[in-house]
Amino acid sequence: MASSAMELSLLNPAAMRHRAARPSSAGLPLARRSAVRFRASASAAAAAAPPKPSGPKKRGKTEIQETLLTPRFYTTDFDEMERLFNAEINKQLNQAEFDALLQEFKTDYNQTHFVRNPEFKAAADKMDGPLRQIFVEFLERSCTAEFSGFLLYKELGRRLKKTNPVVAEIFSLMSRDEARHAGFLNKGLSDFNLALDLGFLTKARKYTFFKPKFIFYATYLSEKIGYWRYITIFRHLKANPEYQVYPIFKYFENWCQDENRHGDFFSALLKAQPQFLNDWKAKLWSRFFCLSVYVTMYLNDCQRTTFYEGIGLDTKEFDMHVIIENVHISADQPHNSEDLPCCFGCREP
Repeated sequence: MASSAMELSLLNPAAMRHRAARPSSAGLPLARRSAVRFRASASAAAAAAPPKPSGPKKRGKTEIQETLLTPRFYTTDFDEMERLFNAEINKQLNQAEFDALLQEFKTDYNQTHFVRNPEFKAAADKMDGPLRQIFVEFLERSCTAEFSGFLLYKELGRRLKKTNPVVAEIFSLMSRDEARHAGFLNKGLSDFNLALDLGFLTKARKYTFFKPKFIFYATYLSEKIGYWRYITIFRHLKANPEYQVYPIFKYFENWCQDENRHGDFFSALLKAQPQFLNDWKAKLWSRFFCLSVYVTMYLNDCQRTTFYEGIGLDTKEFDMHVIIENVHISADQPHNSEDLPCCFGCREP
């Protein structure tokens, strides 16, 4: 799950208040820090032993700065989700479309894609200064965002098993993808002598409540925007290999197809719930989410120009390209303009 769309609490109105089984993080000041534990990749016994005279010392990071733009963990109304995907209640469900999507996910095109090689550690060792610091932050934020998607999808897969086994299995397979992405990114952190403690995050991180329709809007946009971000970076670095400072970007071409498939699934979910798309309130909400997502993405990226400059991209031009490509999808594919009137672009259908 790409992070930008699921950081919408920056722009949520009061009506979209944060609720959860766990305490909300709404209202935290920007500079407040949250304890997010990292563990060194060495074993606990080795960490307790006296340092050896040779070899680099493993560093541990004990906290990250949590702001309104930090990737969050999400929960939703699972009872409402069960009602939405109950075929006996919701006659709009296109079960044939979900069956076809399930077969697509079962194929698991990227099963053997995320295999590391020695290039990773060698590239990390060459990085220093601000670029190294911003790369650690990139890996950390990306891993947190993917793991957030894993947790939400896994719970939806568990809760919907009886109501709609096909939709439940798709959510479970998407959680597989997100876990794979998070694990790959976490291994990247080990190249910098760090590792995010995901088990600790699961228990200690605060969860933000979104109603199901807001989960659909935000995640649909997140996955589709994630596709264009990944494929744009991949194509840019393929054309400009001198900026290929870390090999993770070589994996983005196949990786972005996971994002695209996830977006297609949420497109089907939205089309099965016309009340989330067709009345004037739904159109306003979808416009709001488009604006929120694009603004949040832009603000996030403007804080990290060092990262984009490090790989040879202009931050503003990159973001505008991603936004324009997403808007073009609705213009080039009439069925999207009709069924998802504002989810790809803040414009009249």
